[in-house]
Amino acid sequence: MMSDTDNKEATTLSRQHVAAYLQHLAAERRLSPNTLESYQRDLLFLLQATEECGKALADAVASDVRDTIVKLRKKSLSPASVARHISSWRGFYSYAIQRFGYLNNPCVGQKGPKVKRALPKTLSPDSCAQLLDGNKEQDIDSNVLLARDHAMFELLYSSGLRVSELTGMDFIDIDLKAGEARVTGKGSKTRLVPVGRQACKAIKTWLSWRQALLGGNDTPALFLSRWGRRLSVRSVQMRLDHWVSQSGLGQSVHPHMLRHAFASHMLQSSGDLRAVQEMLGHANITTTQIYTHLDWQHLAKVYDSAHPRARRAKPASGTENT
Repeated sequence: MMSDTDNKEATTLSRQHVAAYLQHLAAERRLSPNTLESYQRDLLFLLQATEECGKALADAVASDVRDTIVKLRKKSLSPASVARHISSWRGFYSYAIQRFGYLNNPCVGQKGPKVKRALPKTLSPDSCAQLLDGNKEQDIDSNVLLARDHAMFELLYSSGLRVSELTGMDFIDIDLKAGEARVTGKGSKTRLVPVGRQACKAIKTWLSWRQALLGGNDTPALFLSRWGRRLSVRSVQMRLDHWVSQSGLGQSVHPHMLRHAFASHMLQSSGDLRAVQEMLGHANITTTQIYTHLDWQHLAKVYDSAHPRARRAKPASGTENT
């Protein structure tokens, strides 16, 4: 058993190691602030659990991790949250073994609860058309906010962007002549994405207004607020809510649904999973494969409605299945 002095020193060292790992994630892997906060919370939970046992992180063993997982489960966290905690711990120990000479990774072989991955909500091609064309009765060409919104939503669907990628785009990132855009995604990784004809047309209309909103500002942002500043993610969400209500679509739509729709429709049309992965900016193709399930779901519905023997006949009244 460690003395109080040794315990304090071990605690201080463990916290320094966690801080160094978080710095590594920020500087080397360039994770977003929100992701870093999640890692920090996950590691703090493990840190506190080991401190309560009078141990440093370097001295934790598999049974300590299992006990900590039990504590997590008692907090009524979702299976996905528990799995994320374990993944964060495992990553820290892998780093600590290389960087600080830890002798083992007590998270190896530790399994969290089974996580049932929900299929992303998306829109049909007809719904996308209604959403993007549903405000054409209004004079988009003479309304600066409508022109901007139309360009944003066309671009989200045309190129499968995350909303943070959209708001982070600068004026110089778009090339209407080439029909492409440079996008900075997760981990500050850049990629080139195609921009469709309708999106290019809408962006061209918006650019004729953009200079007027700039005023004396010199912001490089592609999409601006009415005060000439870069739009926030929340502003895009609110404008999409307004656009949806005006289009008569009759359902709730968030910006990421347009990215889901892009991926699903591209995959249904081309079947090229690798190309869709590149356009979405997914580091791992397994992330893109979720859309193959959406594609199968779509095909299953078509099959059920079209095949004459797809549906089981209902048993006649008074009879039993044998």
